[in-house]
Amino acid sequence: MTAIERTADLRGLQTWLQSGLIGPQPIAADEADQILAPSARLTGSQRWSIYQRAYSSRLLKCMAEQFPALNHALGEDLFADFAREFLVAYPSESYTLYELGRRFPGFLEERRPDRDAPDGSREPWIDFMVDLARFERQLFVLFDAPGHEGNPFAKPETPDERLVLQPCFALGSYRFPVAAYYHEVRIGKDPAYPSAEHSQVALVRTDYSTHTYRVTGFQHALLQILTRGLNVADALRVLGADLNLSGPEIQKFWTGTRGRWIAAGFFIPSG
Repeated sequence: MTAIERTADLRGLQTWLQSGLIGPQPIAADEADQILAPSARLTGSQRWSIYQRAYSSRLLKCMAEQFPALNHALGEDLFADFAREFLVAYPSESYTLYELGRRFPGFLEERRPDRDAPDGSREPWIDFMVDLARFERQLFVLFDAPGHEGNPFAKPETPDERLVLQPCFALGSYRFPVAAYYHEVRIGKDPAYPSAEHSQVALVRTDYSTHTYRVTGFQHALLQILTRGLNVADALRVLGADLNLSGPEIQKFWTGTRGRWIAAGFFIPSG
């Protein structure tokens, strides 16, 4: 079937355009000249090459903007190589580029060369890159997620029975201190790859700014319970039962945590 026949209807033309923009093999110049009209100074294939390069550059720039710390960690050239391979495997399917990097962390995990090796034999630097991509994707999503701006947040006097997590909140658990690495990069530093260290992070947006807070395992357990929609009073009872802790032990922990989390905007008043 000739190029003209393949693009005889709208669907065929769209398929041809998409494959030419994101496919692994470039469209031959003579084929592009059959489909695309020339201008006064450029052939159809020359006009197509300009558009193809511009489209690819725009997507790569968007990926680098969504994963700035990963771009820094890998270096621009290697990051661009990974991003190109990703865009061939998972081309943009949405009207908005907001969704472009959604599957990138999973892609890095599934394409890692040591994916079939035992856990103890895997390359730590790849684990770090995957975790960093996961963290940056979550941070990016939270930036535009529905939040609570313009509405009242909880105050110190709000009773525990009315404290619930605000809507623009997320939890992350990582094998490396990726949040610390990310923030170092964002202030212009060039941090070394960190050593493996279990890191749990709470992400919260207030006043249209997203903040990260490192949390302990105990705090993470409580926050996980709160993400089910429970209020703090009920969540503390569940936590005590799960960990077989007494009321005074739970209250001691909560007294030392409550004020900081309220000040950070973790909670809104229910009801």
